[in-house]
Amino acid sequence: MSGRDIEVAPRWVRLATAVLVVVGLLVASYMTFEHYTENKTLACNVKGMIDCASVTTSKYSMILGLPVALAGLLWFTATAALAFWAHQSLPAEKRTTILLAWYGIGLAFVLYLVWVELVPLGKICSWCTVVHIDTLALFLVGLSDKLLAPLHLESRTDGN
Repeated sequence: MSGRDIEVAPRWVRLATAVLVVVGLLVASYMTFEHYTENKTLACNVKGMIDCASVTTSKYSMILGLPVALAGLLWFTATAALAFWAHQSLPAEKRTTILLAWYGIGLAFVLYLVWVELVPLGKICSWCTVVHIDTLALFLVGLSDKLLAPLHLESRTDGN
């Protein structure tokens, strides 16, 4: 592969990804802290269906012995590293495929977590919802990049 095969991701993709990853890291860090301090400083209004403590202390808040919040923190950390590497080092086709698959894994887990909140628990965690929307947004950025990458490449080669 020559250096010419590498197409750095468009600026908007890199910026949107960075912002979404930072938001995810911040919220997942906060929720991980709350998990290990038994929600002593959890900022969440308890009104009807909105009840973060019920969600974050339920039997569903652990997966394979790992707090879901920590799994989220690890996922966003891996996402930061993977996206930075892929955006700078891979051809567009490979970059978009790898990142979209990774974001799809995150989105699938988020869909499971939303189901858990709505069906067995009947409670919603507002902080969790931020992470869910953030993960969906990452997936949509990855999907847009995948669909638009051929257009970016075409416009660059037309200028030569």
